[in-house]
Amino acid sequence: MKVLIVDMTHGGSTLALEFSKRENCEVLAWDIYHTLQEEDRSFLENNHIQLVNDSFYANSGHDNSELVVIAPVHCNLSIPPHMTHHQAVKYLLKNEIKVPVMEITGVKGKTSVTAMLKEIYRDKNPLLLSSRGVEVLFDGEETTLQKNISITPASIITAWRLAQELYKDITRQPDICIFESSLGGTGLADVGIITNIVEDYTIAQGTSSASKAKQQMFASKVVICDHDSYHKNYSLDPATREKTNTYSIRENEKNQVNVWAHNIHYHLHKTTFQVEVVDLKTTDGKLVNTSFTVSTFAPAQYHLENTLSAISASLAMGTPPKTIIRGLENFKGLPGRTSLLKMGKTVVIEEINPGINVTAVKRSVNMIKSYDKPAIVLGGSYGVTCEEIDENSLVEFLDSLDEEIPLVLTGDLGYNLNKQINRGSIYQNNIDLAVGEAKNAGGKNILFIYRSNFSELGRR
Repeated sequence: MKVLIVDMTHGGSTLALEFSKRENCEVLAWDIYHTLQEEDRSFLENNHIQLVNDSFYANSGHDNSELVVIAPVHCNLSIPPHMTHHQAVKYLLKNEIKVPVMEITGVKGKTSVTAMLKEIYRDKNPLLLSSRGVEVLFDGEETTLQKNISITPASIITAWRLAQELYKDITRQPDICIFESSLGGTGLADVGIITNIVEDYTIAQGTSSASKAKQQMFASKVVICDHDSYHKNYSLDPATREKTNTYSIRENEKNQVNVWAHNIHYHLHKTTFQVEVVDLKTTDGKLVNTSFTVSTFAPAQYHLENTLSAISASLAMGTPPKTIIRGLENFKGLPGRTSLLKMGKTVVIEEINPGINVTAVKRSVNMIKSYDKPAIVLGGSYGVTCEEIDENSLVEFLDSLDEEIPLVLTGDLGYNLNKQINRGSIYQNNIDLAVGEAKNAGGKNILFIYRSNFSELGRR
C-alpha cells in the first residue's frame, strides 16, 4: 500500500506516523502549506516517511491506482482524495476501539456538550478529547493526559494512544469514548452530534462550506442535530432521516422534533425545564418516548440548546433519564469557557472561546440584557483560529446597543473596535482591569466575552 498524506498542519504528521507502522505500507507526506519545522521534517524522515513537494502531486498521475491520497476535508485539491483525514482515522482505529463512541462537531457548543457528557458518563470511565485537552476518568478520578491539543480528527488517534499507555498495566480500556472533532465525524461513532451551524462559513478556498464538511457525521450509526441546522442543510437527503434525531426549544417546532424543551425557567446559576421525547431513535434500534424535568447550568437559550444536544445523544445511547438528570445536576459550567465568577455582589459571566463569532456575541449580549444592571467586557486576539471575526458586522451590532449598558473593550480586537464604533466605550488592555472598569461603571452582572485560546487566559 502506497499512501500520500496531504497537509502536515492539521494532524497529517500523526496520520503519517500511524500508517508507517503498518506492514508493507509506503508513506509519503506532502507539506502543502509549508508549515513543517526542520526538526519535524527530520522526525518524519527518521520514521521512514518520504517528504514530497508540490510538483510530486502534479506529476504523480491522478489515475495512479497504486497511490491512496488522504487529505483534510477543507483542502482544495484538483482531484478529490480517496479518503479524508476523518475517514483515515476510522480506517486506522476501527478494529481497535471496542467500546461505544460519541463524536461531537458543530460551529458552536462542541466543548460545552463534551463537558456535559463527561458528567453524564462519569461512572463509565470515559476517555475525552476536547479543545481543553485529553482527559480520562477512572473510578471518578480525573487525569489530564495532554493539554493544548487540536481537535483535528487525527487527535482522536493521539487520545486513544495516550489512554492505551495509561491503561497498559491494568489491561483495560475506557468504557466509553467522547471525542470533539472539527469539521465532521470519522464514522467511528455510535452517536454523532452536530450541535449547530449558526454560521455556515466557507472552507477549501471558498469551494465548500462547514455544513458540507460536517455531513461526514452522518457516517455515524445515529446522529443528533438541532432542528434548524438539520432542516436547512441535511433534510433533503432521505438517507439521513432514518438515523437522525432533532431537538428544539421553539414552540412552533415542538411537533417536528424528537426532543423538545418547554416550561423553561432561566436563572444564572440553575435553569429548570421540562423535556419531552417522542420516537427518539437509539443505537440498538429502539424508540424512546418519555418526559422528565432537568435542572442544570444553562443561563441562556443557546446554553439550553447545547444541553438538549447532550440529552438527546445520551438517550440515543440508551442511557436512562435518571442518569442524565443526575449528571446534568452536577454540571456547573465550563471554567475558562462558559462559567460564573463571583466578585463580591458582582457576577461575571465568562464566555471565552477561540472561535467566537458575531452570532455568538449577539446571543450572549441578548442574554445579559435581561439581567439586573448589565455591563459588557469584549475583546480578544487575532490569529487564534483560521476564521477571523467579522468586525464590520460586530461594530454595527455594538453601535445598536443601549448606551445605558457600559461597554469596555480589551485586547487587540477591542483596540480596533474602539477606533471604529460610534457609541460610548472604555478601552483597557489589561483584562482584569477591564472587568474592574465595568464594575466601576455600575455593572452588577458583567458579561465577559473574549476571543482567545485557554492558555492565554490562563496567564490572567
